[in-house]
Amino acid sequence: MSIKNKFQNRIDNQTRLLFNFAYASSVLSLVLAFVVIYALDITGHIPLFFFLFAILNLTNIFLFKIHGNALIGAFTSSSLSLICVVGICIFSGAIKSPFIFVLSIIILGGYISGRFFGKAYLVLVLLIIAGLYAVSELAMVSTEVPEESKDTFSLLSLLFCIYLLIGVFGKHLLRTHSILKQSKDEIEAGIAEKEMLLRTVHHRVKNNLQTVSSLLSLQSKNTSNEKIKELAKSSQYRINSMAIIHEMLYMRDNISKIAFRPYVKELTEFLIQSANDKNLDIKVNIDMPDVSLGLDTTIPLGLLINEAVTNSLKYGFPENSKGEISILLKEDEKESQSYFLDIIDNGVGFPKTIDHKTTKSLGLKLMHNLGRQLRGSVSRMTTDKGTGYHIIFKDRERHFTGING
Repeated sequence: MSIKNKFQNRIDNQTRLLFNFAYASSVLSLVLAFVVIYALDITGHIPLFFFLFAILNLTNIFLFKIHGNALIGAFTSSSLSLICVVGICIFSGAIKSPFIFVLSIIILGGYISGRFFGKAYLVLVLLIIAGLYAVSELAMVSTEVPEESKDTFSLLSLLFCIYLLIGVFGKHLLRTHSILKQSKDEIEAGIAEKEMLLRTVHHRVKNNLQTVSSLLSLQSKNTSNEKIKELAKSSQYRINSMAIIHEMLYMRDNISKIAFRPYVKELTEFLIQSANDKNLDIKVNIDMPDVSLGLDTTIPLGLLINEAVTNSLKYGFPENSKGEISILLKEDEKESQSYFLDIIDNGVGFPKTIDHKTTKSLGLKLMHNLGRQLRGSVSRMTTDKGTGYHIIFKDRERHFTGING
């Protein structure tokens, strides 16, 4: 539902409540006017205020149908109610008047009209109550209600208050609650449906990536060119690093964030198992907090880790050797949601003169391109042994408004 429709629905609800309150209170006021005159023998100002409220309130509704401004109609109705209730209270005992409870309904009507009006009416009613108390204490208050009719007048006042409170406002609130619950259920059902669709999309993407990987594997088996086989194998690793992400999104509750540590663990285990043809004994040390990163951050990071670990397994460790690969992630204390990622091995390393600008290796070039994609950088670390990379990046989903950066 659009914001415009929500606003219109709110106006329609306020208008409906205004009509219901106006009609109910006007009819009740007319009935009470005749009852207090002929049944309770109350004459003077009290029945006059009842008649005055009924006539003016119905006139307000008639004018509202002409100008159509719900805010003016609600303000006028509340003001008329306040004036007439205060008048009835003054001539029926001031602070001791049973009709004083109707003031609480005026406050409720103000809050339904708007938060500002609710607060204004609350302050005003509190001042009026204090004023009625002062009048009762400092002056002799004469009541127009005969002694023998006080109990009946109190009963009618309470019934009047209860009917408006429950029969009008309570009924309206229950109806509004029912509508809100229905809207909430529809929204939750829509969200659940969209989540299921997203899970299905991730599952199909994972299956499609695995299909592409299988096709590359079959294609490499049909050629005797070792270079083509190596390229196909490297492409399989890169595709698998993305397939793992979509599989995790499909399997886990959160379909927008990736728990990074389990992902890195699963990815490195796959890469080490794939390097069994060299009979390597490699231990991977993963040191990182439990952070969840967005999809647009995890995919390039996964590809970057894939390249670094694959290069270590391929070039850093001879056959039948042992070694360690350490992957460390730390959050930048100076800048929120910025991270440092170090990937270090204790292999044989390679000359420092080789970098992404001088080498023909796709892996090194790809690592630096991925660093730029992450709005960060990839630099080679100075280590006593082996090779290390220092990556600076930000969680793109939290720092950039567009999905594509």
